This record gives sequence, C-alpha cells and structure tokens, in this order.
Amino acid sequence: MSLWTFGNLLLLVAVVPILVGLLNRVLAALERIRAASADILSGGVALVGELNDVPELLAKTDSTIHEVAVGAVRYAGSVGKLLG
Repeated sequence: MSLWTFGNLLLLVAVVPILVGLLNRVLAALERIRAASADILSGGVALVGELNDVPELLAKTDSTIHEVAVGAVRYAGSVGKLLG
C-alpha cells in the first residue's frame, strides 16, 4: 500500500506540474499564432481594398503601351526611310 501512496505522491508532485508547464507553453504558442494570423487577416483585407482599381489601371496601361508601340513603329518607319 505504501508503494501506491508513493506513486500517487510522485504523480502529483512531479508529473502533473510538468504536464501543466508543457500545456502552458503550448497555449502560449497558440496565442502567438492566433495573434499573427489576425494580423495577416487584417493585412489581407487592407490589400483587397487596394486592389479594387486594378482593372482600370491595367486598361490604362494597355492603352499607354499601344500608344507607345504606334509611336515606335512610326519612328522606325521614318528612320528606315532616312537610312534606306
């Protein structure tokens, strides 16, 4: 019977505090992960708000590229006539 008592005391004195300490560390890491994921989510939501104008900006970029290409072709044609 005294071995059972010794085993129970050892369990209460040594094993339970170790388990509580490990659980505390795991929960602390979980809270850091939760905070980081909340920061990522808020950053993503802010980024989505910035992306609403992208289609219009891409259309403007496409028209600018087309204008530059037309000008470059005209310039190359004129240089070709001068050199040819």
